[in-house]
Amino acid sequence: MHAMFALALRVVQDTGAAQPDAAPATASAFSSSGGAILEMVRNSGVIAQIVLAILLIASLFSWAIMFAKWRRFSSARKQSKNFLRTFHKSGRLSEIAMVAEQYQPSPLVTVFTEINDEYHRQTAGRGLPRNPAALERASLTASSEALTALERNMTWLATIANGATFVGLLGTVMGIIDAFHGLGQAGNGATLRAVAPGISAALITTAAGLVVAIPALVGYNQLTAQLREFAARMDDFGRELLNAIENAALVPIPTASIPTAPPPPHAAPHVGDDPGSGPRRRAF
Repeated sequence: MHAMFALALRVVQDTGAAQPDAAPATASAFSSSGGAILEMVRNSGVIAQIVLAILLIASLFSWAIMFAKWRRFSSARKQSKNFLRTFHKSGRLSEIAMVAEQYQPSPLVTVFTEINDEYHRQTAGRGLPRNPAALERASLTASSEALTALERNMTWLATIANGATFVGLLGTVMGIIDAFHGLGQAGNGATLRAVAPGISAALITTAAGLVVAIPALVGYNQLTAQLREFAARMDDFGRELLNAIENAALVPIPTASIPTAPPPPHAAPHVGDDPGSGPRRRAF
């Protein structure tokens, strides 16, 4: 038992003694690897360097698109929450319309403005809409326009995500062709060791293509999921606004204010319905 304890203690001491030297060795290995990669990039051919320059530009462009979209989507999501809070608290369409522009770039503002304009064109702000289908079409059109604005430059991100690997592979293929062409011209004395630096330099472009494509692909998928969420929210808000307009238009006019005037034909409820029943969320 004492012998086993002594052996374990010695192993622990040897390991602890070896750890201070392990970190410098690892750092030296990373430094050597980074230096080798830079050396291969400098020694690569003209085609490989052109491909690397293209990939660098594509990478910077894709990251710029992703950062811009993340900022805009975050602002749109925040303003949409604030606009919905105001919409649920307010009692009239005119009140909401006066402050709607303060909540840009929320896509819900576009949907509200389009439906509100169509409703006023039909009824001048009073009663049931004469053509509810037109209000639904206005809601769909506004949602499509707002979603199109949010999707701007997303095609570039998808193109970079799908095409960067192929551009890098093109550089690798051209580099390997050039390396084997030089091997063939060297004659019988040429060996694989002579062509290995050229092949390794050519493979750098494939690795660079993957480094560019993977973040762009992840960003595109995440942003697309957020776009679907925006589309669903716009559809829900459009239906909620249309229902609120119809419910508010069905509120009966108090007899004290207009004692003898009959209700307008377009505001008459369906036969058998009770005008005083149903939800009364707001009066516009």
